[in-house]
Parts: sequence; structure tokens; C-alpha cells
Amino acid sequence: MHVGMAVIFQGQGDGRTDRNVYRNELRLGDLAEPLGFDSIWGVEHHFTDYTMCPDVLQFLTYFAGRTERVQLGSMVVVLPWHNPIRVAEQVVMLDHYSNGRFILGLGRGLGRVEFEGFGVNQEASRDLFVESAQMILEGLETGVCEYNGKFIQQTRRALRPAPFKSFKGRTFAAAVSPESSQIMAELGIGLLIIPQKPWDMVVKELADYGAVYRKANGTEAPAPIVGGWTYCDENRDRAEEMARKYIGGYWKSVIRHYELVGDHLTKMKGYEAYKAMQENVNAPGGVDKMTDFFLGLQVWGTPEMCYDKIMDVHRRTRSQAFNGVFSYGAMPYDLAEGSMRLFASEVMPELKKVVPAAEQQVSRAGVGIHAEPASFRLQA
Repeated sequence: MHVGMAVIFQGQGDGRTDRNVYRNELRLGDLAEPLGFDSIWGVEHHFTDYTMCPDVLQFLTYFAGRTERVQLGSMVVVLPWHNPIRVAEQVVMLDHYSNGRFILGLGRGLGRVEFEGFGVNQEASRDLFVESAQMILEGLETGVCEYNGKFIQQTRRALRPAPFKSFKGRTFAAAVSPESSQIMAELGIGLLIIPQKPWDMVVKELADYGAVYRKANGTEAPAPIVGGWTYCDENRDRAEEMARKYIGGYWKSVIRHYELVGDHLTKMKGYEAYKAMQENVNAPGGVDKMTDFFLGLQVWGTPEMCYDKIMDVHRRTRSQAFNGVFSYGAMPYDLAEGSMRLFASEVMPELKKVVPAAEQQVSRAGVGIHAEPASFRLQA
């Protein structure tokens, strides 16, 4: 199994400054390669302390220059907030900088504070995402961007530097709603699963996605990548205590950032799938119940417990990769680092035995990337 780690830059915690968060989160990122993780991932969010990474491609470019082996994943680039041809250019540049180690993750966004901050109509986000993704994916394969849609009009232009390898098999998207999953299947994009709803529901939606993918693309869908908020500790009771405190704290930051206490998502076009979640949060005792539910989906406990939880998800979803988030919810950085190191030494080696690299589409996409063509020469 491909095993990655994500850095999300949560700005919460008494006495923390944004500068302190950045120095410590980047330090955790520097541990990814020496500890043996296969990839490092970043997220994109704006304007609040929920996560303070407004440019995930810039973040990954930083790590492209600091690493040699790990792949670099975006979780995700939110397309409605960007000019799509600029995204295509930045993606190609990052792929050149990293010698083909980039895993492209895309999404359409949910936070009202972010859409309003960019002056983007959130109810148009689905159409904006589809048009942007279609143009970008075509451009990454052909080296040329051109589009005439309802929202995106792009005069034919070449991408320079030109793409040098296909993004097929290394492009994924976050899709929470069944409608979004169908869109990703039709686009030929794999799925990033962020645990937030019952696994039996996820399994059914994966099956529906797979059927659409086969019909649209004539081949089987790639196995998904699954993320998880992770806390690993030798002591079971302490692990549960820390998980409840910090994973629970993270979930409460989700409620604040996405304004789940309220009703705007129940009325917003294109976000009908979030109606049940918002209603559950607003029910009596709903915040605490949803916090407990979210906690139950994540990966925490002793090394054995963490392994068993990831394997349970793997059996349900046939996932090819797991990405752990180790720092969140105002957790002290020494705890985050200790959890990450223990996971890397005790859990990760066992996970890597489960799905061989040859069966990981995301890892196969990086095979041979370090060999330069014979004609490559440094010029004086």
C-alpha cells in the first residue's frame, strides 16, 4: 500500500502565531522522506485559521526542491477559485521541477467564506469545476488549452513548458456527493476519499462510480486514495484521550469553517448532498453526536489498532493508498511528531506489504521518472 502524509497548517491554539505554525508544519513535512512515507500532500484553503495554505502548488513546489523520492499530492486544487489555464501551467511547472513526481488532486470547494472572498458564485461551482477540469485535463495530455463553455472561454494556447508525461492514473478528485462522483467518473478521474460519512454509503457510491467509469472510459476505475486524521500511541487509553481532544477539536473547526450550524447548505443549488449533514449538526446534541461519528471514522489507537482500522477501510474500498494527517486541532507539535514517528516505524511497514507497488496505479505513475533521456546534457 502506498502510504502518504499530509500537512494542513491549522492555525488554532492559544499563543500560536501563523509564523509558529508554518515553521513547525514545514518541519513535520521535512520528516516525510526520511521516515519512509511515499508521498507528501497539501490542502488549499483561504482567509481563516481552519487551514492556512492558500497555494497548495506553491507548497508542493517547495517540497519538490527539498526531496528526491517522495511523490507530491494536492488535496486539492479548488478549481472554481482559479483561472484554469494558470492551473495547467503551474501543474506542468511543478511536474518538471519534481521530475514527474506530482499527483494531481482536484475539487470544487464548499466554504462560503472562500467563495465570497473570491467573488465567485458558489451555486455555479459544479459547472465551473467541470469546464475547468475538462480543459485542464485535455491540456495536460495534448500540451494545448482551448475551451468554449458557459463559464470558461479560452483561446487556443500552448502550455510551455510542455507536459512531458501523462497525468492519466495520477489524477484524483475529492467527491463527497454522488453527483460529484459521477462527474469524476465521466472525466476519468480517480477518487480521494476523506472519511465523513458511513462506510456502507461510501461503498455503494464507489460501486456506482465504478459502473459509470467503466461505461465512460472502457476500463476499470482506479482504486481510491483514502485519507484519515491519525493519532498513534503505544498506550490505548492515552491514544483515545488525545484523539477525542484533537481529532474532535479538528471536527469542530470543520463545523465553524463550513458554517454547518445554520441552514445555508440546505438551500444552495449544487450542494443538496450536504443537506442531511447540516440537519444532523443542527439537531439537539447534533454537534457532539457528529463529533463522535467523525472520530469513529478516523485512524487512532495503538499501532495495532491503527493498522486494523486502515485495513478495514481497505477491505471495504479496495484502496490503493492511505494518507495520514498527523497535526491538527491545536495538538502540540511534540505529540504530532511522536505519533507520526511511531506510525512510520510500526504501522507503515506492515501496510506496505498489503498492496504491492506494482498494483498501485498512483505509484506506477512515478516509475522511471528519475532517468533523464539520453539526449539530456547540461550546457555550459
